[in-house]
Order: sequence, then C-alpha cells, then structure tokens
Amino acid sequence: QVQLVESGGGLVQAGGSLRLSCAASRLTFSSYAMGWFRQAPGKEREFVATISRNGGSLYYADSVKGRFTISRDNAKNTMYLQMNSLKPEDTAVYYCAARKIRSDINWYAYDYWGQGTQVTVSS
Repeated sequence: QVQLVESGGGLVQAGGSLRLSCAASRLTFSSYAMGWFRQAPGKEREFVATISRNGGSLYYADSVKGRFTISRDNAKNTMYLQMNSLKPEDTAVYYCAARKIRSDINWYAYDYWGQGTQVTVSS
C-alpha cells in the first residue's frame, strides 16, 4: 500500500521558517507529480505548490509565491516544502499528495495523500 508521510510541522513565530518533508514508499516516486495542499479550520483544502516528476516544472499559489519553495529528491523518494517568512494565515494542516504523471492544482486530481502535519504560525 502506498504511503506518504509528512514531517517537519510545528509552532513558529511570524517571520520564521519551517521545512516540511514528505517521504513516499511503495510507489515509483519518479512517475508521480507531487503537490502540497493545506487546510485551515473551517476552510476548504487549498493548493499550495506542485512539482513535476523530474522537478523541472514548479507552480505555486499566489499566496505563497516568493516565500515557499517546493523541491524533490527522487533518489530519496522525498519531497520538500521550504517555508520562509511565515505568516499567521499560513496556519493549517499541510498535506502532501501524489498524482500519476502530471501536476495539477486541484486536490481531487491526486491519487494518494499523506496524513498531514500541523503548521502553526503565531503573531
């Protein structure tokens, strides 16, 4: 069974940084586009960033552009999200997701999901 496991969440002050990781197992990682999504209490799940299979194509939500960086290491079956200049509105549960072949910004297009990691940014 495919597993995606996020880690790296936590509590940070506004302006701080966190690095999330998503470790994948039991799938051919390099065959999957990957994405990060987040969901705050009472809100819908929203797109954060996506990365193509070889890492050559990146796409970000406007709300995180210039502050977050998505990357992947196919040799380690791991994806990352470097989050800088964090704001209180970034507070959410962050999920990683895998989609066969192509990237997509819609959460419902993804095949596999992690359990999520909490990110809390205090003001």
